[in-house]
Amino acid sequence: MFELMDEWGPEKVVCVSDSRTGMRGVLVIDNTARGMGKGGTRMSPSLSVAEVARLARVMTWKWAGVDLFFGGAKAGIRFDPSSPDKEAALRAFVRLLSNEIPSEYVVGLDMGLTERDAAIVQDELRSRGAAVGTPAELGGVPYDQLGVTGFGVAEATDAVFPLSGRRVVIQGLGAVGRAAARRFVELGAVVVAVSSALGAVHDPAGLDVDRLLAVPDDSAVPAYSGGTQLALGAELLVPTDVLAPCALQDVIDASLASRLSCSFVVEGANMPTSFEAQQVLAARGIPVLPDFIANAGGVVAAAYAMDARLSPFRPDPAAIYGTISTKLRANAQTVISAASSAGTTPHQAARSLAESRVRTAMQLRGRLPL
Repeated sequence: MFELMDEWGPEKVVCVSDSRTGMRGVLVIDNTARGMGKGGTRMSPSLSVAEVARLARVMTWKWAGVDLFFGGAKAGIRFDPSSPDKEAALRAFVRLLSNEIPSEYVVGLDMGLTERDAAIVQDELRSRGAAVGTPAELGGVPYDQLGVTGFGVAEATDAVFPLSGRRVVIQGLGAVGRAAARRFVELGAVVVAVSSALGAVHDPAGLDVDRLLAVPDDSAVPAYSGGTQLALGAELLVPTDVLAPCALQDVIDASLASRLSCSFVVEGANMPTSFEAQQVLAARGIPVLPDFIANAGGVVAAAYAMDARLSPFRPDPAAIYGTISTKLRANAQTVISAASSAGTTPHQAARSLAESRVRTAMQLRGRLPL
């Protein structure tokens, strides 16, 4: 764990385990100079401490990049989310972290957890303040139902690469990819290919997104009639204007980057492109809008949810959408402009902006020399 630490953090790493369920978990609080640690919690049978630490660092830059006052943190549970013992493992995880939750960290949703799981966290710790992302029936902001992250991905793209008449390819039809697909179409784009865990489908004339998304799970792609079914991964090489990887991290490496047939990449997922891939794409004149700028719609919604978690009043979805659009469009324009002026990649420009904000906060708090 010492090898994970640098000038930014992490400030705190807590590992927990439960013998009865076999659950293994970790909480990483990366940097709290701009506010308490806030980030999602994921559940995966192959999760590692290093993975969670990387994601916590992304949250540090994401909060700073969108200029909201929380710090970077992330939590993870090494457990199979399809197990019938999922609830027992989740309850054990938050119970063992009750010293940190909710005083230092509030549970949010990430891969493998649902709105009902957020409700379970609140129930286990007997506090509405313990988790956000709960169902609307419990006064929460249902991120997946509202599609806030995918909405923001499309809004940020449109701000710097106007979407009207553009072709879009989306990797991943989870909550982010589905919401992004809807918003891309609303903004005038044509979605020509999508993928899910069960395969990919391509139609150069455009997919019927409403019909595609009428099927609620991964079977949407193989069930789609029309277009051409592709092997999983082949959608990334389909000729398009915009490529939106909205699935997993570490998807596009340097080799794949050299073969992409797109004009613009927007990172809907966290860390889908490697540093080397970003350099290859920059050399080819293909901008990459960074994850912590493009997919920050979720953190804007989380900020509203954090503010409302103990309130008797529900947040207004229209206000959430409006703030996401305003903030993400402005940030995307700032980053692309800064990258162009400095002759760097958008990732480097965005990271420089976020680092400057975090460093200033650390200096003001006395954590660094003035």
